[in-house]
Amino acid sequence: MAETRTEPELAYIANVTRVRAAAGVIFRDQAGRVLLVHPTYKDVWEIPGGMVEADESPADACVREVREELGLSVRPGELLCVDWVPPSPPWDGGLMFIFDGGVLTDDQIAMMRLCPQELDRFEFVEPARLGEVLIPRLARRVAAAVAAIGRGGVYLEDGAALLPS
Repeated sequence: MAETRTEPELAYIANVTRVRAAAGVIFRDQAGRVLLVHPTYKDVWEIPGGMVEADESPADACVREVREELGLSVRPGELLCVDWVPPSPPWDGGLMFIFDGGVLTDDQIAMMRLCPQELDRFEFVEPARLGEVLIPRLARRVAAAVAAIGRGGVYLEDGAALLPS
């Protein structure tokens, strides 16, 4: 039996804040370096991943994006971090999820096929160099995610951990 909503309930639901969401994955090579990708449509480096589509979970978005961008069928592991990103018009605020993709084997790296409409290159970068390569907010987020591997996820706001009160 379908639940019937009243006009006040529908009005309230219509005004509930909605946020955008994106999901990425941290892949490492055997040396512990982090996989970064370079999009064709902007001049910055990122981690594999992208926007969560309607009715899609962040984990499913990672699976889809990794398959589309890299040609790999990999299910992400544990959630490493969630980062609240404040609004920056024209963008609304958002939740950015990063999952652990684990260590890629040499065979998996050799099998990667970049989607030419989305990515033009990739590079494995030492964690200590992330701040040199990524925009500051993403560098903070990725560094926090890498530090959380094996320790449990962290919550960030604008790429930074909340200070204890």
